[in-house]
Amino acid sequence: SLRPAGNFGISDAAIYLYRKLNFIKTITLTFGNVLATKNFCNAFTLAACYQDDDITQDAAADLVEGKITAHGHLPVSVCEFKFGDGIILDQWDRAALQKKLSAIDSIATDAIERKAFPGCVVLAAHSGNIIYDKAFGHYTYDEKDPMLRESIFDLASVTKVTATTVSVMKLIDEGKLDIDKTLGKYLPRVKGTDKANLIIKDIMLHQAGLVPYITFYKETINDKTGLPDKNLYKTNYRKGYGVRVANHLFLKNSWEDTMLDRILKSPLGPKDKYVYSDLDFILMGKVVEEITGMPLDEYARKNFYGPMGMATTGFKPLDRFPQSRIVPTETDDYYRHQTVQGTVHDEAAAMFGGVAGHAGLFSDAYDLSRLYQMLLNGGMYNGKRYLKKKTIDLFTAYNSDFSRRGIGFDKPQKPDSTGTKKEDDERYPSELASPATFGHTGFTGTCVWVDPESDLVFIFLSNRVYPSRHTPEFYKLNVRSKILDSLISAVKGD
Repeated sequence: SLRPAGNFGISDAAIYLYRKLNFIKTITLTFGNVLATKNFCNAFTLAACYQDDDITQDAAADLVEGKITAHGHLPVSVCEFKFGDGIILDQWDRAALQKKLSAIDSIATDAIERKAFPGCVVLAAHSGNIIYDKAFGHYTYDEKDPMLRESIFDLASVTKVTATTVSVMKLIDEGKLDIDKTLGKYLPRVKGTDKANLIIKDIMLHQAGLVPYITFYKETINDKTGLPDKNLYKTNYRKGYGVRVANHLFLKNSWEDTMLDRILKSPLGPKDKYVYSDLDFILMGKVVEEITGMPLDEYARKNFYGPMGMATTGFKPLDRFPQSRIVPTETDDYYRHQTVQGTVHDEAAAMFGGVAGHAGLFSDAYDLSRLYQMLLNGGMYNGKRYLKKKTIDLFTAYNSDFSRRGIGFDKPQKPDSTGTKKEDDERYPSELASPATFGHTGFTGTCVWVDPESDLVFIFLSNRVYPSRHTPEFYKLNVRSKILDSLISAVKGD
């Protein structure tokens, strides 16, 4: 019954669904008798539409899309709203916003024409809504395979925040890890070395003194042939050679121990200096695995990617997707001697079997945006809490006396005493990005940035290392910064 005695035809199931959805920012529309809104008093946004017919429903859709203005007032008192209450909602000109965002099209197409990268995907979400989601170019310069919004990219160092850092945050929330404790407390292997007393927080801030990287692969190249040593590699999987580095290239299993040993024996620099290091996050990936008792990829999938519906996000994508869906990276003529497609571009991550704390993660843009929307939401996504807000606030704030870094996350240059950025770093990640911005970039030509002050999530994925990592145009054009500037300007109405 549509009468009050029948609760206006609103079923218990409908109310239950509303309550489940109301943990996230939603717009609730009620059709018919305005008194029915009593069931939805706690809605984030509530619109009473009065009639329940096709015309009213079409008008409500136009209202949500910003095509029409709302200027009604309540004829009765309901919930905490009194007779005569109402908000004048001006028409939101979506066409005007899209016109402003069209500058991004020009930036992307110009970069492709100038060979900064063969193709890219750009996605942006504002106030929880996707406002831009486009693919440009092709997988390669021969233009055989068009880039798609669903294309899967090698994220490179975006792995550091999207896998390792969020896993560390989860362990902190569960009381299983304290970033003010030493590495030796959580990783027995380092005891007795000069790495044992390194503080977890310093490691994640890249100020623990570790060297930037170790070129592990060079030690496995035959000096005479210039090819991978046949004693260490086989062309097919076999007993003792199960580490898939690339197509038809399998590394000896024992080499993981060798690489970890090289890290533990590497020299330590001063601890009062910022030195960006892959080794920091290789070790942090091992910390996550030691505490949880499961591989990093499994832990991240179980706690984030799986429940959040991030189907394309994960390590070792060839286990789940055809190679044709994965964007190629470099045509490697120094180690793997093939075009790398579907296995991780980073040599060290490849030698760890494709799963490492510093690199190895793959994703499409849309799935990646889910995790960063969760962080922007303060840890909530689709009614479920994944992380505590206080943990997110801690990790995404400035945390170092020596650098601009958050814990795991990268950030803009710190403002000086006048509140402005220093000139030498003013465009990183964008001139218009607020100091609250956090995210990370990746060597393959990727980035994710979240600007809470603009309520914005920005994803940029490209394969700028194809066919070679030597692509000066990518950095000359400053593509990622220009696009982020355009987005912030558009959503702020500048």
